Amino acid sequence: MIELHYWPTPNGHKITLFLEEAAVPYTIKPVNIGRGEQFQPAFLAISPNNRMPAIVDTAPAGGGDPLSVFESGAILQYLAEKTGRFMPADLRGKYTVLEWLYWQVGGLGPMLGQNHHFNRYAPEKIPYAIDRYVNETRRLYGVLDKRLKGRAFLAGKDYTIADMAAYPWIVPYENQGMALEDFPHLKAWFEAIRERPATKRAYALGDEIKGKFDLSTDEEARKILFGQGAKS
Repeated sequence: MIELHYWPTPNGHKITLFLEEAAVPYTIKPVNIGRGEQFQPAFLAISPNNRMPAIVDTAPAGGGDPLSVFESGAILQYLAEKTGRFMPADLRGKYTVLEWLYWQVGGLGPMLGQNHHFNRYAPEKIPYAIDRYVNETRRLYGVLDKRLKGRAFLAGKDYTIADMAAYPWIVPYENQGMALEDFPHLKAWFEAIRERPATKRAYALGDEIKGKFDLSTDEEARKILFGQGAKS
């Protein structure tokens, strides 16, 4: 059984996409990041960077004590290796997937996250910062669009963890100042993933969580989400 410590954000959605596709038994343990639950000692014991998602595998391969994994890219790689799903076994195929997985966690996610912050959450609108991250978002969309020309998915013909990592960050494209019509190959890829039954189930779970908790970004939540320093 996989215990998923989760909140309905792009990084959280990555993991439910995998678990729903692979039909892995799991339970969700919500981590309300706007109310500081990521700083609770029990969560920090499995995710010392005070970020979700994180998982605990209660039955890891080879037996032994439960195994915890934090960081969304590491979780996707762990789950792919555990199940033998959504990552090729051959050397070249595997590293193609890992290249695009690491591209997402090292570039696409952080840059689009800054886009979200300066466009939607920053208390002061800073034109330079907004232009910087919107332009970088557009560049990264262009990289995806070129990669997907003549390919169904990022690694080729098969859906993999690289696609699961990237897709949730494209979902809020309008809030990022992007139009998918400008990126036709990316648009076709996006729409194909959106229509997968497992994708619909994963996002329905997110909507269910949203309906049970307060997701408002009030002043208290802003301090928690954006005011963290070394002592946090």
